[in-house]
Amino acid sequence: MKQNMTYRGHIVDVVRREIFDGEVTVTDGRISSVRPCSLQDDGGKPLPYLMPGFIDSHVHIESSMMMPVEFARVAAEHGTIGVIADPHEIANVLGVEGVDVMIHSASQAQFNFLFGAPSCVPALGGDAEANGAIIGSQEIAALMQRDDIGFLGEMMNFKGVLQGDSEVMAKIAAALAAGKPVDGHAPGLTPEERRCYARAGVSTDHECTTLDEGRDCIRAGMKVIIREGSAAKDYALLHPLIDEYPDQVMLCTDDCHADDLVRGHIISIVKRALIDDHDFWNVLQAACSNPQRHYGVNWGLLQEGDPATFIIVNNTGPFLTVQNTIIRGVEVYSYNLSFGSISARRQTIADLSSYPNRFCATPITADDIKLDIHRGDTKHIIRATDRSLYTGHDVVEVTGDPMRDSQYPWHEVQKVVVYNRYAPSARPSVGLVRGFNIRQGAIASSVAHDSHNIVAIGSSDEFIVHAVNRVIEMQGGQVVITDEEIIEMALPIAGLISPLDGHEVAYRCRLLCDMVAQTGCTMKAPFITMAFLCLPVIPELKITDRCLWDSRNMTAVS
Repeated sequence: MKQNMTYRGHIVDVVRREIFDGEVTVTDGRISSVRPCSLQDDGGKPLPYLMPGFIDSHVHIESSMMMPVEFARVAAEHGTIGVIADPHEIANVLGVEGVDVMIHSASQAQFNFLFGAPSCVPALGGDAEANGAIIGSQEIAALMQRDDIGFLGEMMNFKGVLQGDSEVMAKIAAALAAGKPVDGHAPGLTPEERRCYARAGVSTDHECTTLDEGRDCIRAGMKVIIREGSAAKDYALLHPLIDEYPDQVMLCTDDCHADDLVRGHIISIVKRALIDDHDFWNVLQAACSNPQRHYGVNWGLLQEGDPATFIIVNNTGPFLTVQNTIIRGVEVYSYNLSFGSISARRQTIADLSSYPNRFCATPITADDIKLDIHRGDTKHIIRATDRSLYTGHDVVEVTGDPMRDSQYPWHEVQKVVVYNRYAPSARPSVGLVRGFNIRQGAIASSVAHDSHNIVAIGSSDEFIVHAVNRVIEMQGGQVVITDEEIIEMALPIAGLISPLDGHEVAYRCRLLCDMVAQTGCTMKAPFITMAFLCLPVIPELKITDRCLWDSRNMTAVS
């Protein structure tokens, strides 16, 4: 039996770039008609606006520490109706099995997901780091034949592309042969290198951090995905591209932590672009229609015959708010203005035992992380910046007592430890980091991009050891330890994800960060900043479970 619903209001037609009064009829989850008609305000209340929903064009759902079904529920509250998801975080732990875990969870949600095949598992080949799995070109070729895989995930091995590495090129070739786009990841390339990268078949990049890079990327033939996530925030420098190249721009968060997701998603970028007086239609194009066109999906643009997926908002200005989110004819989110109540569809996560993990690490002692500093030593120090993927690289000669050396702020330097969680009794990697300023205590996490070994920073070896061992006991999680208290959140799904309600995860994230502040740390996002200390494909100096890594020269630092 057919079920009909009719929605009336100001219809925002992003295809024809016009707004008109009318009604939208939904029949069995699809739009059966869009009819212009004269409407009157309902009892003096202004009519709502019906418009296409927003799309995150590049996201790692695992960074929210939620399962896809829970991520969808929270994102829908902000008018997001779909995501282009690269599951390479969980794939680095579990391989193809991790991809399947995410797809299975997504199938339980009333939401739109397009998953990619992770192209760089591990992020770097060779002996740079240990991770839980390898996805080679043969596995990529098999994934490209699946209907539930829509693209090749970000090709972080840009050096391999530029050098024509056979394994890298085989992965790209498999995607192109299947007619599926290839996502990029290429920070700091020269214009000529960027053209070579694009000629290989890469069609997007979300790593542009300057306007000149963005323009050059588009001229090279790639689309720019403007990123405004929990860590990297590039909108401020890249937003002129929205009006300069409206057909070539999309929006993304890349990594969106739970506490940020509950506050807003793509709508936050949309509002900011409207405040900056960008053309309304160009903004909607970047947020709604360009992703669908580029990735070859039809998730709905309020056209007859489309899936009945759209949002209802109060206005089209910078202060727009979402009143309803409808996905394939189902109202998944509603905000009742009369009573101030909020409702969203909640899905139950299956039995936790059905989700795999990979955690073989054994406890460490203070002797395992000793690091002596003597007069005459040359030390390489990671310089961290709050909420940034990028790090600096300080090379410092120890000329005297480090704590009294006026030539360098040693009082800002602390020990950072990365410990292989995939093998028992491995030797921890120990380095130095500046920027966290933890005065008493330690933080540790099994979320450490992209291999997700255990990473910890603290004011003493004892605190660090305690924090690392607690993560091991939980088989994955995040922890803050002081003299007085321990605050923690278990992440038993692949050491990355919580089975909890999304808003509960967000609450615990805020609790952890508040506790970190009590250690003396001034960073607003200490865990995500620490996580990216371990990503060896982002400049400049990083640390893996095996070594300090120079990401510009792609070499280990002795």
